[in-house]
Amino acid sequence: MSLKEHLYELRYRLGLAMLVIAVGAIFGFIWFQVRLGPIPSLGDILTGPYCQDDLAPYRADITKDGRCALLQTEPFEIFLVQLQVGTAAGAVLLSPLWLYQVWAFITPGLYQKERKFARVFVAAGALLFVAGAVLAYLVVPEGLKVLLGFGSGNWTTALTGSKYINFVITMLFIFGVSFLIPLVVVMLNRAGVLSYERLAKWRRGLTMGLFVFAAVATPGTDPISMVVLALALVLLFEMAIQISRVHDKRKAKLRSAEGWDQLDDNEAAPFNYVASDAEGNDPGEKAVASEPTKRVNYDDAT
Repeated sequence: MSLKEHLYELRYRLGLAMLVIAVGAIFGFIWFQVRLGPIPSLGDILTGPYCQDDLAPYRADITKDGRCALLQTEPFEIFLVQLQVGTAAGAVLLSPLWLYQVWAFITPGLYQKERKFARVFVAAGALLFVAGAVLAYLVVPEGLKVLLGFGSGNWTTALTGSKYINFVITMLFIFGVSFLIPLVVVMLNRAGVLSYERLAKWRRGLTMGLFVFAAVATPGTDPISMVVLALALVLLFEMAIQISRVHDKRKAKLRSAEGWDQLDDNEAAPFNYVASDAEGNDPGEKAVASEPTKRVNYDDAT
């Protein structure tokens, strides 16, 4: 396509993606206060960690209709929180639809092998992000116990809705994004940027760096959230190192089988490369197969 056609295609895909996000925002805004059958409302899910019975000694006894509640200290505060959270939740729930629009714009420029790797890494990234968000949701109550326990003899805590919701969302986002770090390591290893030997050599320093990152990244600065995030990242990072080890081992066997390591410095590589089309088909496969592979000695050629 021409540049003009590419811009039209980009505008069309962005328009569809924005429409999907708008529909998701409306759905999330309604879900914030409405139960969906057995599924609790989004507001109940977010306030669940704060309203646990274990935190009752640390918070002020503020209730609404006999239920634990947060404070609203400014006009329209709850409306803005509901709009913000609803938009984020809708965008996450309908992410396969608007991400497909991004994929449909990019994929015509990718080869079949690149599409395959992109699908694998996107799927793995989505699972890791969700796993990190779930872990953060489970850690929030324990972190609140530590944070609200300071000065509990002289102070009582009544959190505002916006402050608490921002804290929870930040925790979910940071844990989710942090879980993508090992995936980046695997991608760099596949691309040949990081080898297993280098990762193994840097293991101690990177482990220390992960603990420092967890201490800086967690918004609550409580020790429980820091330690849980750091241990989870160390475990995932070790898995990434082992995946890199297996990949490099297979790559070394392939090089040995093809005779790459036995070549002289002035000897050409033992293959004839023919570019494939976007579908992964090799138009010159038959022609290459019919011709014997030649090795050129550059001393003789000169």
